[in-house]
Amino acid sequence: MWDLVVAAVACLAAALLAARLVRARRAFAKALEERGWLLERERESAAQNAVDAERARIARELHDIVSHNVSVMVVQAGAARRVLATEPDQAAAALQAVEAAGRDTMTELRHLLGVLAPPADGAEQAELSPQPSLSRLSPLIDRIAFAGLPVEVRISGEPRPLPSGVGLTAYRIIQEALTNALKHGDGAARAEVTVRYADHHLRVEVLNSGPSMLSGGRSAPASSAPGEEGRGLLGLRQRVRVFGGDLDARRRLGGGFRVRARIPLDRP
Repeated sequence: MWDLVVAAVACLAAALLAARLVRARRAFAKALEERGWLLERERESAAQNAVDAERARIARELHDIVSHNVSVMVVQAGAARRVLATEPDQAAAALQAVEAAGRDTMTELRHLLGVLAPPADGAEQAELSPQPSLSRLSPLIDRIAFAGLPVEVRISGEPRPLPSGVGLTAYRIIQEALTNALKHGDGAARAEVTVRYADHHLRVEVLNSGPSMLSGGRSAPASSAPGEEGRGLLGLRQRVRVFGGDLDARRRLGGGFRVRARIPLDRP
């Protein structure tokens, strides 16, 4: 009699245990399914964020390339038109500057497009020029000065090779500031560019004595194009923040505008 009772209880306990195991396995399988779904959503979100970040980077690069070179071309074409009848030599020089700026634009755009969609066999990789950096500062200064904005450059500290991203960011800061100084200048403006190589930071400062160089805020001149230049200033700040630095742009008390950036050099 007791043997039957014990056997019955054992069978019941085994059945209950089996039922619990089945429920636990189902719950575990459901949890794995939900976790897999969540991981898939996170992967999709991360991929979309990466795409958005890359689109923003490309937009900033296109803005920097097109805005600078087209601005120089417009200024030089206007200068050529004004002196075409009276001073043909100066007009020819201005048109040569337009041609050079157009070639620079095509070169940089070709490089950007080559980075975005490199050929499968790598046949054209050798033709892609490197991204600009402070080593290409002199041609930029010469181009701006020839377009009508005198620029004084000061280099302090011990110049040394920079990470490519830092060098490109510093170049774009100077390019954007000088381009907008040229666009909004009154013909008598001057600019100063200072690059300081500190132990742990790179400091870049651009000053001009004319109207504001960057808009998108309260410092913008009424005649500027706030949308376009606002994107330029926003892009510069985003570039600098990527490296843990900061950028300050504001109107100077005596007139003109100042752009100042500090970029760490020892951040991974």
